[in-house]
Amino acid sequence: MHFSVTPALAPVLRVARPTNNIAALRAFYQDGLGFELLAEFENHNGFDGIILGHRQWPYHFEFTHQRGHRVPPAPSQDNLLVFYFPDAAAWQQQITQLLHQGYAPLPSYNPYWDTQGKTFADADGYRIVLQQSQWKL
Repeated sequence: MHFSVTPALAPVLRVARPTNNIAALRAFYQDGLGFELLAEFENHNGFDGIILGHRQWPYHFEFTHQRGHRVPPAPSQDNLLVFYFPDAAAWQQQITQLLHQGYAPLPSYNPYWDTQGKTFADADGYRIVLQQSQWKL
């Protein structure tokens, strides 16, 4: 997929995922990772949900729960969202914030992520890697 558009018109990525526990995910992503609550809804065609992100960033996360429906846990320990932090101080600050909120790092399923990163799991078992390096193509 190739886009040649101005930054103001660039696509925005939304990662949408069902959950059984919106409140626990809100705490992890908002309090632990510092995301902003962008929107929330209740009983929209039988779904409740929240959208978390940062207003100026080109991605956000939507977590939904369909009333009366049970969602299975994460399919594997290798389902990852990876955030690259080129600044070591910002990376350490984010780790400290998660630890302060009571979230403990886990050994990564793929040991590659442990060399320059820390892995945490949200309430559904999906893993977030905070990588202290710059993303390069």
